[in-house]
Amino acid sequence: MIEPTKFLKELSDEGLFRALRNIECLPDGMARMADGREVVNLASNDYLGLAHHPAIISRMKDALGRYGAGAMASRLVTGTRDLHTQLEQELARMKHAEAALCFSAGYTTSVGVISSLVGKDDFVVMDKLSHASLIDGAKLSGATIRTFLHNNVASLDAKLAQIRAKFPHAGILVVTESVFSMDGDRAPLAEIVDIKNKWGAVLLVDEAHGFGVLGEYGAGLAEELGVSEGIEFQMGTLSKSAGLSGGYVATSRAWADTLINSARSFIYSTAPSPVMIAGALESLGIIRSDEGKKRREQVRLLAKRFSTFLGEASRPTSSIFPVVIGSNEDALAASQSLLEKGFLAPAIRFPTVPKGTARLRITLTAAHSIEQVDQLINLMK
Repeated sequence: MIEPTKFLKELSDEGLFRALRNIECLPDGMARMADGREVVNLASNDYLGLAHHPAIISRMKDALGRYGAGAMASRLVTGTRDLHTQLEQELARMKHAEAALCFSAGYTTSVGVISSLVGKDDFVVMDKLSHASLIDGAKLSGATIRTFLHNNVASLDAKLAQIRAKFPHAGILVVTESVFSMDGDRAPLAEIVDIKNKWGAVLLVDEAHGFGVLGEYGAGLAEELGVSEGIEFQMGTLSKSAGLSGGYVATSRAWADTLINSARSFIYSTAPSPVMIAGALESLGIIRSDEGKKRREQVRLLAKRFSTFLGEASRPTSSIFPVVIGSNEDALAASQSLLEKGFLAPAIRFPTVPKGTARLRITLTAAHSIEQVDQLINLMK
């Protein structure tokens, strides 16, 4: 059992202690600190700036009056409303899949889906930098876990070849993110699809940070690359670009029905609030619309500007920019320095990122302006 005093002291000594703080996220890419100061928010995952969208808020208010505040039961009892069904149909259509399932959070989606897909006689082969929720799902499954070098298709190919040589009939689930949460780089999805097909594996892609930002209609990197139909499980969240909360997986009808009957985080959790689901339906409509395209273009414009400053002008678009500093203490000092100048960019440290790679994780959103980004660039110079 952890001894709290010792544990907390060790964290403090290593520059890893964390504490909650009250922050009010405002429209226009701003935040209000507990002392009343308003600063530019560089830490939000609201990539399209939809969390304060009046149409979404209005639809949620209407749903509150009709459906009440909560779902009142799990999905398999009395928690499923017509709104849940509509959202799942819309997500499936957007993802070019037969079906989709909504979960209460991205984390519960990862854990519930992966732990249901594979078991002790199977293998999960994951990108080395996969999100903690994906790792936890793999661990809970009881499957044997292997990792391949980050975004390295040769490493993935070699891992799958080794497994197939020894276990020709084993089930293999390949897991990756489309846009990586701490580095902002993209997975080579087209090549990964080819390799998993070569070795008879199935593929789960977490589109949490690609959804809304990438693709003609905002469905993510799989849409942008035209490989949606080659991915068995497209997972994601409604807590980033959609501006809300919740998670989903898009897959075949047979797999969706299997998850309904086996994913413990789906079966034993209260259904997502119908108020949140109503907001998500409105958000999806905006993401697919001309307004959504304009918001994605704003993200691309700002990302290009900041990438050029970082000397990475050819970097593919994403909202996430890691400024790797190294030590925990230096990252904390850099974060505090920016905050004093009016920019909120918390330090990201181990275990979220590997030791020795503490960083500022800067996110640019459609709510930010060119002027705000230029001010940031001038400060960072």
